[in-house]
Amino acid sequence: MTDKKTLLVAQLCITFMMALSMSGIMGLLVMGPTAEWLQAWPRQFITAWPIAFVLTLFTGRIGFAIAHRLVHPTA
Repeated sequence: MTDKKTLLVAQLCITFMMALSMSGIMGLLVMGPTAEWLQAWPRQFITAWPIAFVLTLFTGRIGFAIAHRLVHPTA
């Protein structure tokens, strides 16, 4: 089992990378590769990251439980 400090730092890193990439990709799909997209991306990321982090605090345990049941169905 991973200690709580490592898990928290991992959640910060993972949500940072996911919010950065998803806000960029989704904005690119909606706006296209424009100057407006590049201008809007940082604001979208700053909005998305805290939301993603808070959501992982609740959904992380559920995701690990589902994964454990899928990998070890009889345990």
